[in-house]
Amino acid sequence: MEPLPNSLTEPDGSAVVRVLSYNVRSMRDDTDALARVITACAPDLVLLQEAPRFFRWRKKLARLAAASGQVVLGGGATAAGPALLCSLRATVERTEDVLLPVTPGLHRRGLATAVVRFGSARLGVLSCHLSLQKDERYEQGGMLLDRLAGMGVRHAVAGGDLNEPPDGRTFRRLAGTLQDCRATAPWGGEHTWTRTEPHRRIDAVFATKEVSVLGCGVPVGHPGVTDTDLRAATDHLPVLAALRIPAG
Repeated sequence: MEPLPNSLTEPDGSAVVRVLSYNVRSMRDDTDALARVITACAPDLVLLQEAPRFFRWRKKLARLAAASGQVVLGGGATAAGPALLCSLRATVERTEDVLLPVTPGLHRRGLATAVVRFGSARLGVLSCHLSLQKDERYEQGGMLLDRLAGMGVRHAVAGGDLNEPPDGRTFRRLAGTLQDCRATAPWGGEHTWTRTEPHRRIDAVFATKEVSVLGCGVPVGHPGVTDTDLRAATDHLPVLAALRIPAG
């Protein structure tokens, strides 16, 4: 497997950025293994789902960030689960946690969002965990696209647990407007849910059209990422993408 490009800032002001999307199951599993996986991926941005939401959730999130060379950017309980971490390479312009409309009897959902800069490359960022119920999930997909469109940025990345595979209606809705990074530049492994059959790709990273996707997939075989740690860290596998963000 060819290695993903490393993070860097190009002479023209564009930036190569690594983005990791990861459902961490409320950090109920092996948090040391989780931190090792994140560290080995060397991300500039970490888009978490099922971040801790209850007792001492801020402290738990801060510990994970510190253990993996990141800082907390936003989200957590205030976004109903999605959260954002970033490396010190990122300059933060603003963050906003968004709670989505709740359907009685269903879990509250939200979005963790931010606008960051890497040199002169400016990027909107969004982490999501969409509903298990297909009609609500489809509506949330539309809200996600509306939120990205309203962030006032030319370039954006969104990632998360979609709770459906690429042939699903909501996945196709997102991929109709954004690039499905795995489909654009396949790298590493495909399936993010492997605990039960059939194995599926239900977690994804998306990017706006002018972003160059250099590679995207599950970091199996990536230096420092072991199968043992991937199994111990949480019940989902992460998605790692390398993106080139244009300047401006």
